[in-house]
Amino acid sequence: MTKLNYSVILHVMGILLVFNGLFISVGVLTSWYYGEMQTLSQMLIAFLIVLILGIMLMFFTRNHDKDISTKEGYLIVTLGWIFMALSGSLPYLITNSIPSFTNAFFETISGYTTTGATIIEDIEILPKGILIWRSLTHWIGGMGIIVLTIAILPMFGIGGMQLFTAEAPGLNTDKLKPRITDTAKRLWLIYFSFTAVETLLLHIAGMSLFDAVNHALSTLSTGGFSTKNASIAYWNDNYWIQYIIIVFMFMSGTNFVLFYLAFKLKLKRLFENEEFRWYLLFVGSATLITFFTVYYQGDLSLSSTQHPMLLGKAEATFRHALFQVVAVVTTTGFITSDFTAWLPFVSIFFFGLYFLGGSAGSTAGGVKIVRQVFLIKNGILEFKRILHPNAILPMRYNGKSVDQKIVYNVLGFFILYMLSFIVGTLVLSFLGLDFMTSVGAAASSLGNVGPAFGDVSPVDNYNGLPHLAKWWCSFLMLIGRLELFTVLILFTSYFWKKY
Repeated sequence: MTKLNYSVILHVMGILLVFNGLFISVGVLTSWYYGEMQTLSQMLIAFLIVLILGIMLMFFTRNHDKDISTKEGYLIVTLGWIFMALSGSLPYLITNSIPSFTNAFFETISGYTTTGATIIEDIEILPKGILIWRSLTHWIGGMGIIVLTIAILPMFGIGGMQLFTAEAPGLNTDKLKPRITDTAKRLWLIYFSFTAVETLLLHIAGMSLFDAVNHALSTLSTGGFSTKNASIAYWNDNYWIQYIIIVFMFMSGTNFVLFYLAFKLKLKRLFENEEFRWYLLFVGSATLITFFTVYYQGDLSLSSTQHPMLLGKAEATFRHALFQVVAVVTTTGFITSDFTAWLPFVSIFFFGLYFLGGSAGSTAGGVKIVRQVFLIKNGILEFKRILHPNAILPMRYNGKSVDQKIVYNVLGFFILYMLSFIVGTLVLSFLGLDFMTSVGAAASSLGNVGPAFGDVSPVDNYNGLPHLAKWWCSFLMLIGRLELFTVLILFTSYFWKKY
């Protein structure tokens, strides 16, 4: 094993900084359009700093080795997210929208990991240039900074397959095209198209164009940042807006490869996909359980948000139940109601949903539906193996036998995920948080959901957490978004050994 090629790693960091700078320029243009002259000049400074740093890194490492090893791929993925978060904090700091570096980094890493946890007390007083940048951090992170890099890196003569493997270890989805670059470009085209369509529909339904753009960016990325303090509850008197967001949250939690196949008129493949069928089952069942519980035993008015019964109590209860279930399962984290105020059963039930996650190949975080399906099937097979110890009973998924190595990988991931949750909770508790807040913040950060329980409930935020707790939650967001192994492997001694 040769030593790590830090030159190529830094070169990729330079490329990422340049692209981050270009996205910051959207905030610059937004400030110009809305006449925010002070914010315009400050955003321009942030844009130039990030852009120049990126160009300098690319220039001084231009004579790099173009091959990327597996180890370098993992380092690039992790460092890429950290570099993007550090540079993405500058607009908040320079405009004084978030004066604290800890808070600015927390808000930015929450954006890029599409967690949607926020420390901002009053979102509505922020300049529009900052609001659009805040939503863009979601949109960039949604399909993955690394996917963006894969689509662009060939222009610079760098192969990208190692990066793709590092971003999604363990489970391989169908390839759209033999070349990974083509795959990334097609995924981004679908992603951009859905964003544009949702923006148009939300605007037609009654949102301002600015709000529609921001919420489309947050929805497609399953992020959850809003331009309103009340999140989507601000539009509780407009059921069209909420149903549109429900549809696009659900779509964003679906494997994007299935949409590509659907566009090629292979709609049957969508419903033949076993994960998609389980996804429908989980969301449908959870919605019905929540609906009947709240309708017959609870009361929407227990929440601090207003709930106009425009089409009657049944429709309002169903809509809010469906919205919150989809928001939690897809890890989007938008809210139309404080579900923790409904009934204790609902809070416990929703806490379980925090460990579900969306589909593999979607923008959602969490454990992922496919892993849950593997765990269920493996559990059933274990009962059969006990009764028939000599029988060969392979697991089948989508009509095919599953390699036992993949099953072990899923089991290993789930064990590591639960250990990370337990350790995460213990650390937050040690830092002074109460039990409900510690459990909720750990589960929410690791699963990239956003709102949780206790002091970080849907109607609260993370601003009251101690600084060390914010850094710890930021770490949990990062490892959760990058599927644990990608980051945690860097803390092992054998990763750094030379063979």
